[in-house]
Amino acid sequence: MMYGFGDDANPLPETVALVEDIVVEYVTDLAHKAQEMGSKRGKLSVEDFLFLIRKDPPKLNRCTELLSMQEELKQARKAFEVDEEKLASTE
Repeated sequence: MMYGFGDDANPLPETVALVEDIVVEYVTDLAHKAQEMGSKRGKLSVEDFLFLIRKDPPKLNRCTELLSMQEELKQARKAFEVDEEKLASTE
């Protein structure tokens, strides 16, 4: 991840540990906040996470893009499975 953002190919171990701590803390905090929101309804949902990042347009856009890609892949897999079943039944 750090190399993708312009860091050296072999960053210092201290830098890696610091970035990892920051990321883990952020993700944990986000998950706890989403869980608090979800506990009011009784379940955790994707919308809870989207609500929490709504004021950060780059993150929100990336999440919605990934969710739409996930849905497209799910539909493509389903269509592929149906095609395989048709081929198996014709043989």
